[in-house]
Amino acid sequence: MTLKVTDDEWGEWGEWAVLRVSGEMDLVTSPVLRRRVHEAVAEGRHSLVLDLSEVLFCDSSGVGVLIATRRLVRSCQGRLRLILPAQGGSDVSHVNRVLGALGVRRLFDVYPDVVSAVDEESSPLSA
Repeated sequence: MTLKVTDDEWGEWGEWAVLRVSGEMDLVTSPVLRRRVHEAVAEGRHSLVLDLSEVLFCDSSGVGVLIATRRLVRSCQGRLRLILPAQGGSDVSHVNRVLGALGVRRLFDVYPDVVSAVDEESSPLSA
C-alpha cells in the first residue's frame, strides 16, 4: 500500500494548512509526508493540521515523522494539530494506539475532526 497526502485548498480553513493523509506510514512511505510538511512550512504555512483518520498502519518511521513535524513547526513558532478519531473500541485509530503505546501521544494536540481542530475555541481530546 502507498501513502497519499492531499492538501486542502489554500485559505479554506483560514490560516490553517490541512494535510489529509491516507494509507500506510512506514519506512518507505513516510518521506512523502515529511516532504509535504516541509513544502507547507517553506510556503509560510506554520499552522498545520494533519488529518490521520485514514491512516491504516503506522510504524516507528511514521511516528518519527510526526515528532519531527512537531519539532519543525514549533521552531517556526507555529502550531500542529492531529486528527485521530477516538470513538472507543475498535474505532480508535491505529495511529492513536501506536502513539499511546509509545508514550508520545501526550506530545500532540489531538482533535476528532478538522472543524474542531481549526476552531480556536475547541479543546484537544485528552491523552
